Amino acid sequence: MVKLVVLYKKPADVAAFEKHYRETHLPLARNMPGVQRLDVSHFTGSPGGEPKFYMMAEVYFENKGSMMAALGSPEGKAAGKDIMSAAGDILHMMFADVADVTR
Repeated sequence: MVKLVVLYKKPADVAAFEKHYRETHLPLARNMPGVQRLDVSHFTGSPGGEPKFYMMAEVYFENKGSMMAALGSPEGKAAGKDIMSAAGDILHMMFADVADVTR
């Protein structure tokens, strides 16, 4: 399993960002082909005090091929265009391999 991880710094207008993310961006992201899971986490603190990031989104796929196909699909391009126009200045994207080490 692999995932796309998106870290967001705190937006200048939190309410407007949250409304756009919830009502516009998440429906676009959910429609990408091959999405197996989509988690959104809001950071509430850190051991050093104020967290460096405001929010994290994790979009899970079966493998790198399905992730890359999803990102290159019309739905993936629409989601990418939307988030870059809404929050391109406050986000950082990364790809990750997922290993379940709880067992």
